[in-house]
Amino acid sequence: MHSLLFLCARRLVSHCPATRRALDLVPPQLFPVLFRAAFQDERPLALRDLVGTWPFPVLSFRGLLGPPRHRHPSLGEKASKSCVQAVILAVVAHLRRALEEPAGDASESRCRLRVLDMTGLHDDDTDRGPEWMSLWSGTVALAKACLEVSKHQTECLKRGSKRHKGPSGVSAARRPFDVEVRADLFVNATSFGVLRDALRTAGPFRLKCRDFHAEELSVAGTVSLLESLEPAGVRRVDLRFNNLGLPGLCAVLPHLAGFGDLLSLKLPYSNVNVRRSTAGTEAGLRCLASHLGRLPRLKELNLGSSRLSGKLRQLLGDLQTPLESLELAFCYLLPADLAFLSQSLHAPALKKLDLSGHDFSENLLQPLQHLLEETSASLLHLDLMECRLTDACLEALLPALCRCSRLRCLGLFGNPLSTPGLKTLLRKTLLLPDLRLVVYPYPVDCYHLEPPRPPSAWLFQDALDEERFAAVAAELGRMLASSGRADAVWTASLCRHGALDYFAL
Repeated sequence: MHSLLFLCARRLVSHCPATRRALDLVPPQLFPVLFRAAFQDERPLALRDLVGTWPFPVLSFRGLLGPPRHRHPSLGEKASKSCVQAVILAVVAHLRRALEEPAGDASESRCRLRVLDMTGLHDDDTDRGPEWMSLWSGTVALAKACLEVSKHQTECLKRGSKRHKGPSGVSAARRPFDVEVRADLFVNATSFGVLRDALRTAGPFRLKCRDFHAEELSVAGTVSLLESLEPAGVRRVDLRFNNLGLPGLCAVLPHLAGFGDLLSLKLPYSNVNVRRSTAGTEAGLRCLASHLGRLPRLKELNLGSSRLSGKLRQLLGDLQTPLESLELAFCYLLPADLAFLSQSLHAPALKKLDLSGHDFSENLLQPLQHLLEETSASLLHLDLMECRLTDACLEALLPALCRCSRLRCLGLFGNPLSTPGLKTLLRKTLLLPDLRLVVYPYPVDCYHLEPPRPPSAWLFQDALDEERFAAVAAELGRMLASSGRADAVWTASLCRHGALDYFAL
């Protein structure tokens, strides 16, 4: 239920002319609630007026709206494209005015904005329809805004130099206060040019990155953008689907050495395959390991879908501090790799571990048991999806799994488990007080026919008996409720699973 203050704010922002007239009289402490009301009700004109007269030095989306997954239900998890664009355009308009006003008039402007923090505005880059702002489209909008303000500054300086020059002959035109715009950025080949130009532009609209995501870029393009970023404040670099290979990674990673705040490095789908050894493979692995070792604050590493059989010790051996999140899905690991992890400095510190895509039905099962025992005191999130785990395998794994007393999320989707196997899992894990999310597979006994092969076919619903599966899901829900664990979510949907992030643990 909304407060009376919020309801009054909604009423005010619903009528744009009234909002514009009232803002000169509204005390500063009411601006945040007016912003929330305008954002919830998708009032872009009201948002432009609010930002244009913002009375504080900082405007933070997360501070005002909360993280997407923790916002008030009425605010929603999606960012309206028109609302986000309205905020960006308001900053552009403010800076354009500041460039055009004489120096003596600058102090008369009510807008005190110096930092616009748009980080955390999006959960991911899933396109949710044309009315919502994706991470990619938000990045493009910010880059274009940056270039527009820079171009206007150049034009103003040219006009000013013609009208008046100082004693040295240099234009005396005033430079406005900068606005630092903090954002998470997502770039691909289509948006590469505009983002590169924006990052290289010196102007009052200063674009600063927190989380940098690049997809399907060349080595040269990736290096160019990393060199253009301001290293301070970058906490994550995510380079995916870039087909870099070992030589490409060895060319890119040296450019991260200056990123002193870097905590997370994601390199999935990088086309690294040590099983297809060439003359430069060993040298490349040593190079990669050396550069990883030069990232002193690294806490999260994702090497998913690289074929790293038998090379984990070599790759992670130079790291000086323990990792807290390690994603090694579909990495073709060997027992020796899991044995190394169990004995490494990382095991007792791991909060998130993803070993999806490995066959734990045979010789990897026992090493996995040992690894879980070593991570039991810290592990919060475990993914074992598409791992050929049968009821018997899971039963053997349960003692080690149940020792992970802090576990919050368990991903088992894509494994050939039966309904009795799932019920056993539920009963055994009731003793894990923090386990709130379990993503389980469609039970094998809920298919019309023998499920198809290969094992990846367990992901599909083609032969699923929907009625039978609904009955199983309902029964699992009743078991949770009768055990006092109605707060736990057991689901076969991957939608909620995708939003779980290391920084949210």
